[in-house]
Amino acid sequence: MKVSYKWLKQYLDLNMPAKDLAEKIERTAVEVDSVTVAEDGLKKLVVGHILSMTKHPESDHLHICQVDVGEDEPLQIVCGAPNVDVDQKVIVALPNSRIGGNVKIKRSKMRGVESSGMICALDEIGFSKDVVPKEWADGIYVFDDDVPVGEPIYKYLGMDDPIIDLDVTPNRGDMLSILGTVHDLAAIYDQKPEIKKPVVDEDDSLDANQEIQATADDKLAKTYKLRVVEGVKIAPSPSWLQIILWNAGIRPINNVVDVTNYILLKYGQPLHSFDKDKINGAVTVRPAKKGEKLTTLDEAEHDLTTDDIVIADDHKPIALAGVMGGFNTQIDDDTTNVAIESAIFDSFHIRKTAQRQNLRSEASQRFERGINPDGVQDAVDEAVSMIKELAGGKIAKGTVTASEYHPDLPTIYITAERTNHVLGTSFSTEDIKNIFDRLGFTSEAHADGLNVTVPARRWDIFRDADLYEEVARIYGYDNLPATLPTGRQSVGILTPTQKLQRAARTALEGLGLTQAISYSLTTAEKAKMFLMRDSEETNLLWPMTQDHAVLRMNMLSGLLDDVAYNHAHKVDDVALYEAGRVFYKDSADQIRPQEVEHIAGVISGNLTDPLWNNHVKPVDFFQLKGIVNQFLINLGVKGDIEYTATDQYPEMHPGRTANISIHGHYVGFLGQIHPRIAKKFKIKETYGFELDMQELIDLPKSDDQYQAISKYPSIKRDISLVVDQDVTNSQILEVMNKRGGAYLNNVRLFDVYQGDNVPDGKKSMAYSLTYVDSRETLKDEVVNTAFEKIKKRLTADLNAEIR
Repeated sequence: MKVSYKWLKQYLDLNMPAKDLAEKIERTAVEVDSVTVAEDGLKKLVVGHILSMTKHPESDHLHICQVDVGEDEPLQIVCGAPNVDVDQKVIVALPNSRIGGNVKIKRSKMRGVESSGMICALDEIGFSKDVVPKEWADGIYVFDDDVPVGEPIYKYLGMDDPIIDLDVTPNRGDMLSILGTVHDLAAIYDQKPEIKKPVVDEDDSLDANQEIQATADDKLAKTYKLRVVEGVKIAPSPSWLQIILWNAGIRPINNVVDVTNYILLKYGQPLHSFDKDKINGAVTVRPAKKGEKLTTLDEAEHDLTTDDIVIADDHKPIALAGVMGGFNTQIDDDTTNVAIESAIFDSFHIRKTAQRQNLRSEASQRFERGINPDGVQDAVDEAVSMIKELAGGKIAKGTVTASEYHPDLPTIYITAERTNHVLGTSFSTEDIKNIFDRLGFTSEAHADGLNVTVPARRWDIFRDADLYEEVARIYGYDNLPATLPTGRQSVGILTPTQKLQRAARTALEGLGLTQAISYSLTTAEKAKMFLMRDSEETNLLWPMTQDHAVLRMNMLSGLLDDVAYNHAHKVDDVALYEAGRVFYKDSADQIRPQEVEHIAGVISGNLTDPLWNNHVKPVDFFQLKGIVNQFLINLGVKGDIEYTATDQYPEMHPGRTANISIHGHYVGFLGQIHPRIAKKFKIKETYGFELDMQELIDLPKSDDQYQAISKYPSIKRDISLVVDQDVTNSQILEVMNKRGGAYLNNVRLFDVYQGDNVPDGKKSMAYSLTYVDSRETLKDEVVNTAFEKIKKRLTADLNAEIR
């Protein structure tokens, strides 16, 4: 809500800079986004009078103008605006002036003709094109005849008026108006603003109820009123009204539409003006019918649903209630008879319609947050009076009322004792009553406290806690006594879960991966990828975009988006991990999803940078397996880590994917992203893993992983064996570790061979075994005995041939 400081001063005695007022508002009522003065940064812009004009000899569209700027001699200025003409009063940027965008205007020559300055359009001096009136949108701005020549332009365009931009919270819809802001400031500064009730000069020869009829469902429109003005003449609004509107960010249209927008700003009551002659029959407020369409004022066609509220005549919808009027009944230059609508529509329907139709407006914003029921009639009364003043015509007698709502005002009982207990103050009952008097609340003594009746304009207050807040903010939060919290102090420490999560991040970063953070919201298709368990998807009712409509059920799809982003920006080597939560639902009826901690990673390209002495190759399955294996070892989870080939994930390569289990507990998977999925994400060959971090947290841990290095020499033995093709490295390691004796410290596979001299269906594998005794020097006899046991069991259990 952009609030004019000068407009506020019409009601209140504010002898302070606008920035000080804004700071007071921010500390007491609502947040202030900014305080701006449009003339800041501009220099040497004055009103000029075009005395004469001739065509430029070297151009078809340029004109040479002699312009009086209040100096001894007129200035010669070359201008190309299509609407420039003799005897106009215009905006002139003098030589060495500053216009919008901090552009400096110098004396120059335009196609050989000297030009001493510039005749400006509104957007050239800093106005947004969105607020420039259509009559001036394609040319220069022309002042009224009574503006003095040579004077700075700022006050004649409202550019000297500080504009306070309020960021109004949803509960303070009353401050989406000048009068609402005035009421609040009056309480803050203990003033009594004079707000006059509008008086309507009605014409007894016209009866509004004979001119138009209206009906409304009071569940859709608690209040619905119409007033009629006939015989108006559509024209541009006077400059003072245009200035108020464009300073508020609203484009002036014409004298009727501008009045409705002015009333919206003043009262916070949206109005809509219909061309009465374009309405066929009675006006009805009803739900839209299935299949109905409506073209709104922005000339966009909307498909309506039965959840939309429309204003309709006997044949068709003529407006989308509370959001935007219809193109078919708009006010245009030929309009002579006008019907003005003032209403309170159901906020729930308006919010849903605005969101569904992607049609946010100043009106919908106010209907969503609430309307003052006491201002509906005053707003429409003042509107028709202004229309008569600015556009002429006759005001029909009476108001057409289809529905009307007057709420029961809440009365809340509070005491000084309870107020002081909550706020830490020492107010008397009289002090509290004085604050409510300033707010315009009615308060009466009752028992040991007050019965406070809240006016309809403050619909956000409905319980005693709200009244305590009002007392605190009007008294001043800065004035409340400050006390330090009491209680026993303790040293903050991390929980075991937090320690493990931090250790997990440290481990993966130490292994060469970089942390990434993805959105928890994704598409339905991506949410269903890489599922580690069966789950129903969790859909948002009203997503901001279709790409963020479903809660994720995996981490990998988000990381693949990150890989795709890097590849699109010519970064081929990507190694990322992410820790976060996924969301599972056992059934569609489950209200809240189960949140489970996961951790995932992806690697594409090289894990290290190639150097002259470092000939790297792209990452493969085994390198990723080594990273994951070392990660699990670093976490200290007890139990054997097992990798089992699987093809259960459609998004993973069926021949290069393995499930991961620890002591029989399934914890995740790793492997290559299926080429089909990689193509869909537009990424190169990529490997990834995803682990159930919650399962890893719950599994027992080895707290002490330290092993002293033996001071005694180790003994190594190498063994080469031929085994069947289907015998795995894990099976061989299991036999060696089980039969290797107490001193077998490490087993390392250093060669795998298939080809010449190896029978078909067989493979050759070579291992290096290291034996260590931490207490004394090992003897060859002990090692040989253990080594022979290994050979024997390999031959017996795996049908291995020792070479």
